[in-house]
Amino acid sequence: MTIDVMRAKIHRVRVTQADLNYIGSIQIDADLVEAAGLFEGEKVTVLNCNNGERLETYIIKGERGSGIISLNGPAARKCQVGDIVIILAYAHLTLEEAGEFRPTVIFPDETTNRLKD
Repeated sequence: MTIDVMRAKIHRVRVTQADLNYIGSIQIDADLVEAAGLFEGEKVTVLNCNNGERLETYIIKGERGSGIISLNGPAARKCQVGDIVIILAYAHLTLEEAGEFRPTVIFPDETTNRLKD
C-alpha cells in the first residue's frame, strides 16, 4: 500500500504575474524550484491564501533571482497579482517510507519571493 505524502513546499509567495493567454503552468523562480527540490514539469498543487482556490498544474522554471511566480493559462483565472500562494508537491510512499520521510519546506521572503539569507 502507498499513500500520498507532501514531499516539498514553497510556503507563502506572492503572485507576480497572471497570464491567461499563456499555454499553462506556473512559472517559479529557478532559485525557489531548486531550493525546494522541485523539478521542471513536475505536477504541483497551488493553494491561494487570498480566495481559497486550489489548482493543479506543472512547473516551468523562471529566471533565476527574479522572484517570479506566474500563474498561466486557465490558472490565471484563479488568482490575481499580489495574492499569496502555497505550492505543494507530493510523493507516493509506502507506509514504512512515509514514517521515515521528512519533506523539504522553504519560507521565501513574502514580499520579494527570494530566499532569505
